[in-house]
Amino acid sequence: MKKQIEKAAEILKETLSVAVLTGAGVSAESNIPTYRDADGLWNQFQAQDLATLEAFSKNPATVWEWYSYRQQLMLKCEPNPGHKIFVEMEKYFPEFTLITQNIDGLHQRAGSKDVVELHGNVMKARCMKEEEKVFDFIAGDNYLPKCEDCGSLIRPHVVWFGEMLDSEVIGKATSAAANCEVFIMSGTSAVVYPAAGLPLIAIRNGAKLIEINLEETPVSDYAEISIRGKSGEILPEIWKLVKGDK
Repeated sequence: MKKQIEKAAEILKETLSVAVLTGAGVSAESNIPTYRDADGLWNQFQAQDLATLEAFSKNPATVWEWYSYRQQLMLKCEPNPGHKIFVEMEKYFPEFTLITQNIDGLHQRAGSKDVVELHGNVMKARCMKEEEKVFDFIAGDNYLPKCEDCGSLIRPHVVWFGEMLDSEVIGKATSAAANCEVFIMSGTSAVVYPAAGLPLIAIRNGAKLIEINLEETPVSDYAEISIRGKSGEILPEIWKLVKGDK
């Protein structure tokens, strides 16, 4: 692993343009449950009852109660060292794009300024009537929140099952992947599309792929470097070498 860390650092020292994709594994290091692990959220709840437009239309109060619970759970968690290294990278590289599948807002709480959120943000809501109205929102015990402007119900600003990703958001992520020199995958299983296609786009356009994940993924064989471990442990070691810290 030491040689892989050293090689990753050497690659990053020589690049000006970096794109990063983070997944549930990064959030799990901050004690936020993932969906697909043995103790994941979908093993406790039925997705169709809580994370679809149909479910919200039938029982918005129940859906909002669950999202309020998730908000409170996530607000108790703190960014981990992996989140903080991405903040440093944003300051360091002339061109840097942070793309995340996570909806917890921990990257922003760590200090990242420009985050491409593929699946939305659980700490935000939007108006059901005027969907362009997106704003910060913590539900608390308000399980039928309404838009202050038009009185319509508001919904969590997340991508539910059966919904398309925002075209502008996926466009920005795709452009970053296509134009970067190095693409870093951290804590993602690389099985959920279209996010899983981003590292392949990067590779096809000549980028070097650095993967940091606990387990092997479908793109591990295509990576220049694939390191097994936690991002919160591996990234600080790589960054020490990039910055020349003793």
